Amino acid sequence: MSAKKVDNRARYNQLEEGTKRAQPVLHEHAREIQPYNKIAKLPIALDETACESSVNNLNQLLADTITLRDMYKKHHWQVAGVTFYQLHLLFDKHHGEQDELVDTIAERIQVLGGVSIAMAADVAETTIIPRPPRGREEVAVQISRLLEAHEFILKEAHTMARQATEVGDDGTNDLLVSDVIRTNELQVWFLAEHLVAVPLLHREQAKAASSGD
Repeated sequence: MSAKKVDNRARYNQLEEGTKRAQPVLHEHAREIQPYNKIAKLPIALDETACESSVNNLNQLLADTITLRDMYKKHHWQVAGVTFYQLHLLFDKHHGEQDELVDTIAERIQVLGGVSIAMAADVAETTIIPRPPRGREEVAVQISRLLEAHEFILKEAHTMARQATEVGDDGTNDLLVSDVIRTNELQVWFLAEHLVAVPLLHREQAKAASSGD
């Protein structure tokens, strides 16, 4: 074989080898690098007991916040009636704010050395928020469900904030008070005002309209 052919074959083999290296390696399987409910301690000046306590609390809160976030999106799509446009936008706005909380809570869990709950099946097994039906519901029922979910989250957030303080976890306490509690309280206000029974017209105008005057 001539030197030129040998050189060409060598170049071809190099190209083939390069192509193989560029191929994605698929169907990889291995053990978990960190099991759920185990702490991989980071140097954040908190003992492992404090981290474990906060991680357990925050994963419950995370499951409930994911559920509330998804309920907002469900109602955003399925809302009906004369207030459709306003509530369609409001539900989507609240969904986005809850989504930010989901990310904030999950990242705090990771900072504490824990593993954040993530998959829908695991969330469904963990959340304490009642599951709504698949079908559409009236606006008042949608809002009532959301208010109930908010109250579940606010009750546990208040308890968890006190517990975080007791174990010296100021970062988690700050997250719970500054982000979770304040965001949920404000959203409750926006929702609850839709259930106040006030007429669209002043009482005298409504009376005149009904009498045909």
